Amino acid sequence: MSLPLPEIRTIRDFYAFEEHVRTCRRQRGLEMVRQWYEIPVFYFSNPHSVIRDGDPVIPPALTSELDFELEIAAVVGCEAADLPPEDSALDCLLGFTIYNDWSARDLQRNEMAVGLGPAKGKDFANALGPSVTPLNDLRGCWQDGRLHLRMQASINGRVVSQGNSGSMYWTWPQLLAQASRDTVLKPGDVLGSGTVGTGCILELTPEVVGGWLKPGDVVTLEIERLGRLTNTVVEPRSIVRRDG
Repeated sequence: MSLPLPEIRTIRDFYAFEEHVRTCRRQRGLEMVRQWYEIPVFYFSNPHSVIRDGDPVIPPALTSELDFELEIAAVVGCEAADLPPEDSALDCLLGFTIYNDWSARDLQRNEMAVGLGPAKGKDFANALGPSVTPLNDLRGCWQDGRLHLRMQASINGRVVSQGNSGSMYWTWPQLLAQASRDTVLKPGDVLGSGTVGTGCILELTPEVVGGWLKPGDVVTLEIERLGRLTNTVVEPRSIVRRDG
């Protein structure tokens, strides 16, 4: 059974796949930080930039390093607060969907050098869909707090990334407990998993993939049992300058 994607209230995007984090940090000459293994961290993204299956992606005018990110996301279906890191926390979920956390890597890199962010590097597009699949329809794929589903990403029909959502270091109950600690989750809140290992150009490297994304490129994310999410990159909006 598939449910329509509700109106999105908030987006918390986690960093739950160790392979992705380790690889991206190694490319920058950095070791893993101890704190990553102590708490599941996330950042808030823009719910007003949500796009759906088939919608165009309008990149920032100032980026030359546009990237996709292959993720799975949980959608909250009822109010909940201070959830335990146990399977009972899942009772608040409407279900799961595919998430493409579109990223402008050059903008993101400059912002995060300051020690805060990401902001404009993530502000322009959050693709979710095509629908929401209830957890009850995925019980056969559930084990040890994780959904074990095949994931892949393709650019213009060529598969560039393959992974499995069961490779998350942190579990979904742990993510829900962290997201709801000292606050209230409400229907329409979204929790992203973070990028699966090899699930973006940054991690694969532009040389391997054939460069950063450009207008005309079609990106399709596919997750077993959840469907396919396809978006096409278009030209950026013109830069409007105002004097005074």
